[in-house]
Amino acid sequence: MLILTRKAGESLHLGDDIIITVFSVQGKQVKLGLSVPGEMTVYREEVYLRVKDENRKALETNNHDLLAATQLWQSTAKK
Repeated sequence: MLILTRKAGESLHLGDDIIITVFSVQGKQVKLGLSVPGEMTVYREEVYLRVKDENRKALETNNHDLLAATQLWQSTAKK
């Protein structure tokens, strides 16, 4: 992990397309501004972790899903 010190009004550039600007520092709170390409998605960490967990759950198969799919397949094959 790279650790940098920045003051309010100072920025960091990540490549050519991403700029992170420190807007203010008040106690333990830091306000950042992010300039990113429109097609890039930005999540707060807790939201990102929740999205990853939900995606993982959506990809899991369970016996009920397999049984329902088998029954549906059998009922459409009989018609």
